[in-house]
Amino acid sequence: MTNRRIFLTWLPAAGAALAAANATAQTPAPMVDEKEPQAVALGYVHDAKRVDKAKFPKYAPPQRCAICQFYQGAATLPTAPCTLFAGKRVAGPGWCSAYVPKAA
Repeated sequence: MTNRRIFLTWLPAAGAALAAANATAQTPAPMVDEKEPQAVALGYVHDAKRVDKAKFPKYAPPQRCAICQFYQGAATLPTAPCTLFAGKRVAGPGWCSAYVPKAA
């Protein structure tokens, strides 16, 4: 009987902990800031139309994050995590010099 009482006293606390964990998991990752050192080094921009073509001659339309192999979401999503920027999202229409097209 004592074990049941202990269990019942812990049950609300466990439920609250699960709810808090679920709320945290649904918080979207922050966006990459174009001024971050890694973003600057890779030439990342939120909009591929703004790529400095003199500095990054490798860029060629229609290259963009949404169709890169490092983009961790559907090509139709406006933002998604990128494996190059751990824990952060990039813009689908963005671009960086590490662009590699997704395999067909």
